[in-house]
This record gives sequence, C-alpha cells and structure tokens, in this order.
Amino acid sequence: MKIIQGIAFAASALVLGSLASAQDEAGLNKDYRTFHSDGSVVYGEIGDSYTSDLVMYLAGNQFMVMEELIKDFQSINSDIGTIYVETIPPGQILNGQILKQGQINDQDTAMNPDLYASVNLNHLKKLAGMDKMHDYMIYIHNKLELMVAEGNPKGIEGPEDLARGDLVQSHPNPLTEGIFRFYGSEMLKDMGLYEQVTANAECKSCWAIEGKTWFTSRHHRETPQRIGDGEADVGIVWTTEVIEAKAEGRMIDGVAIPAPLNKQDKVSYAIGALSDARNPYNAYRFLSYLGTERAQGIYASYGFVPATTEELQLKPLMTN
Repeated sequence: MKIIQGIAFAASALVLGSLASAQDEAGLNKDYRTFHSDGSVVYGEIGDSYTSDLVMYLAGNQFMVMEELIKDFQSINSDIGTIYVETIPPGQILNGQILKQGQINDQDTAMNPDLYASVNLNHLKKLAGMDKMHDYMIYIHNKLELMVAEGNPKGIEGPEDLARGDLVQSHPNPLTEGIFRFYGSEMLKDMGLYEQVTANAECKSCWAIEGKTWFTSRHHRETPQRIGDGEADVGIVWTTEVIEAKAEGRMIDGVAIPAPLNKQDKVSYAIGALSDARNPYNAYRFLSYLGTERAQGIYASYGFVPATTEELQLKPLMTN
C-alpha cells in the first residue's frame, strides 16, 4: 500500500511540477510585479497588494508597457516607494478579486486596489453601481490582429481564414478575457463564424473544439507560446501583443485585420480609482500622469493608440 501511495504521490508531484513549469515558461507569474523606487522589480509577492504605496489591477494586455511606464512615473514621484501591479484579464480581476476574496499562488489578494482598469467600461459602471468607484477616464486604445508563426507558413490572409478546417486556433477565453468576450467574439459573429470557430463553448484553459480551437486562461502569455511551440497556427490578439512578441524574439508574425472588423473604433481602456482605496492621493497622481505626453508617448511606442485630450479628463461614472 505504501508503495502504491508513493507512486501516486510521485505521479501527482510530476503533474503539478509540469503545470508549474508550463506556467513559468508562458510567463504567467510575471503578471504580478512590485516596482521599487530603487529600480528593482520583484515578481510574485502577492502580499504586496496589501502594503504597497500604490496598487493597480490592470487589463492584462498592457503587461509589456508596465516596466518603462512605472519606472518613469517613479522617477518623478520618488516618494512612492513601492507600486504593485497586476496585469491579468479584467473580468477575472473584477469578479475574482474585487467583488470577492481571491487568491493567487495560494495567497489572498487585496480586494481594494487603488486603481482598476478594463477594456470594458461596464466593468467600471458595475463598481459605480455598488458605490465602489465614482470617476473614470479613457487613456488608450487598441485594435485586433491575428498572430501567426514567423513567415506565415499557413498562408493566413485575414480573419476569413478562421473558417478553414486545417488551422489549429488559440483564442482568449470568453469568460474572463475582455478582448474576446467583447471584441473577438463580436468580430466572429459579424462574419458569421462564431459557432464554427467556438462551438459556443464557455470555458477557459480548455478545448472549445477538441484539437481545433483552444481557449486560453491568459492569451497574451499563452498564444505566443503555443504558436512558437507549434501547438497552434493562429490566434486573435491585440496589435500591441504582436509587436511585443516580435520584440522578445519570438518566432511569430502578425496578419492585420481590416477596420471595422478590428474594432479599432470601439476598443477603449477605462481606468478609475476605488472609493475604498488605501492610497487615493497616489492613485490620482498616477491618473494625472497618464494624461501627460510622456505617458501617452510610452504607450504609443508599444503600438497603442493615444487617447484624446477630452478622453483623458476624469468624468463621473453614469450607471444608467
């Protein structure tokens, strides 16, 4: 019996180890960072969400901008010693960390970040309806693109090719990833391809269609990895993620999606301060910084579309 239990334990450890290794390889643990005013960056210190001088939970597809942006902000606000930043799907943040106690790496996360940002303004309106947020602003824009292997070996020309039966696809999940829930799914429906591509599946880290369409947990980490490993041929991502993956030396390319299918006129990033934030003064200092030319310029250098002067003004959240 002990031998059997030992074998079972070893097998379990092997599976868990493989999952952890896969997570590290995809870079998922890099989405929880603490920036220190001395320039150092520490990963995975979840407890810092309770103690940092500024805590931000942000839509995950900004992950590539954060180091340059936060270090620039701290260079002119050196009294803000520690800034904790999460860059994960905004729906996951809202429902799994702000509206109820959440855990990351078996550690509790603070339910009152100073700032919360999403690609869906309704997320912020929901908080306003609960008296948890009062003001917001739009601070950047983005658009959809297809990520493919370097050299585009499958000859993918545009989103219409998602109807092809010879492609393995990797897309953001419709449960927590706003890029697909609000934009990618709409694009597929506009083309009459949604059911064909997804089989109307509602899950994450799963096969929507076995062997054909994979739904990620965190697409900005997983889709480049899956394409690079030969596990997928194409995936819906943000244009900024194609730029970042190429900058990292990944063997990928992008295929542009024409307007209006790329949703460039609809994709807006909204941010606001929580009413029960621990560091409201620092939160509004960061909001003010986002409206500067230097902050907008940093975002633009990564492929984001800057917001207008009017959009960068704080406005009251209307709950309808």
